[in-house]
Amino acid sequence: MTKHLYWTLLQHDDWNLHLAATDNGLCYVGSQGASFDELAEWAEARMPEYELVRHDTEMERYTHEFSKYFQGSLDVFTLPLDLVGTPFQQRVWQAMSEVQYGSTAAYSDLAENIGRPQAARAVGAAVGANPLLIVLPCHRIVGKTGSMTGYRGGLPMKTALLELEQTRS
Repeated sequence: MTKHLYWTLLQHDDWNLHLAATDNGLCYVGSQGASFDELAEWAEARMPEYELVRHDTEMERYTHEFSKYFQGSLDVFTLPLDLVGTPFQQRVWQAMSEVQYGSTAAYSDLAENIGRPQAARAVGAAVGANPLLIVLPCHRIVGKTGSMTGYRGGLPMKTALLELEQTRS
């Protein structure tokens, strides 16, 4: 039996993001303005047993929450997630999800929060492997001095998300 990876293109104001979900929940949020190829390459590498199927209706529950987020009326996502990662990545992503809307934390803060204070670089790698941009708020993770650091969606996207949250928090 073929497994389906449903996807849609969320378009809200200037935001254009590919979203993908399995029957169990959201599993991927793409970079702002990225082509479908970004999603296709991720799916081939991470979920090769799934067939990509565009299904805008199936994805409405996800696009609805993203629209509310971009309008400033949602600061915590309640979507079902289908998140696959190593136990270490899962711990980092859980710690990252606890960084509040409108605030930031350093990689070293996440390392402390998971009980691995010397693992800031490994934490950075786990943050970088996050497939759920915005939902698992890696845009809120900054350098120790508060400096902007790498982001899968690019620093302009990270900056725009932080500005969106800071103007509405």
